[in-house]
Amino acid sequence: MEKDESINVLGEALEVCSRHPLTGFFRDAHCNTCEADEGSHTVCAVMTDEFLAFSKYVGNDLTTPRPEFGFNGLKSGDQWCLCAARFLQAADEGCAPLVRLSSTHKRALDIVPLDVLKKYQAHKGEK
Repeated sequence: MEKDESINVLGEALEVCSRHPLTGFFRDAHCNTCEADEGSHTVCAVMTDEFLAFSKYVGNDLTTPRPEFGFNGLKSGDQWCLCAARFLQAADEGCAPLVRLSSTHKRALDIVPLDVLKKYQAHKGEK
């Protein structure tokens, strides 16, 4: 699988999202993507209890450990590469987590408008 170019939504080099827990479609700590990433795991989000409860409610339990996949479960404060459509759904429902724009892949823009991502940006110092 060939990765898409590692560029963020700001047009700059894609920064690390999380090494602990190790995230990303490629488990490379970045929200890199490719054609095989049907879920577009491109939004680097900072987990909140509210979002984790919402995600579980809509069928994607991110809190329960799945050791068979090397997944320890997420908790509030963890950063994780979310599916862009799930982020947009959470934004529409008013429970979206904060986003690190510098670590969010430009392919997220195929699904989530930049103004929506900026509304939830974690570090207001980012452009």
